[in-house]
Formats: sequence, structure tokens, C-alpha cells
Amino acid sequence: MANIKPLGQRVLVKRLEAEAISAGGIIVPDTAKEKPQEAEVLSLGTGGKDDNGKAIDFTVKVGDKVLISKYGGTEVKLDGQEVLIINESDILGIVG
Repeated sequence: MANIKPLGQRVLVKRLEAEAISAGGIIVPDTAKEKPQEAEVLSLGTGGKDDNGKAIDFTVKVGDKVLISKYGGTEVKLDGQEVLIINESDILGIVG
């Protein structure tokens, strides 16, 4: 995979595949699936600074599985895969 280094408080993530079968056992076609909200952190940005110039630490780390907002971020094609650059504030939580 080519190398993209996000800037500032941004994070590069890859959406994880959504379930193809519903809880009731119905197979859901690709056209009816919602965008998955679970993603894996691939890369962290360069960081940011608060109003006093102190470095702001990232809450997540590379490899974390996270929940992201549905429509946040910017989609980018990288070596044929769709990845997303989002602000760390668009990460809702860490899974597991």
C-alpha cells in the first residue's frame, strides 16, 4: 500500500466490511448496505497543539478498531482500496 501521512489531528482509516446477512438471516445486497461505521486505524497525523502550544496526544493508535461517524471524512482511493481521512474528533469510540 502506498504511504499517506495525514497532517494535523487527522487519522487514516479503512472501513471494515459490513455484515452481508441481517440478524434475521436475510442476505442483504450491496446496494442496500449502509456504510460500515467500524474501521481500522492505518496511520496517525502529525498531531496538533492546544492554545498554550502544548502537544495534543492522539487517543487512538495504529491497529485500533474504532467506530466512526457515518458521513465524516474524505474518501481516497489508495492502491485500489478505499480509505478515509478523518479528524480524530470524528472517531466515536474504540471497539474492544
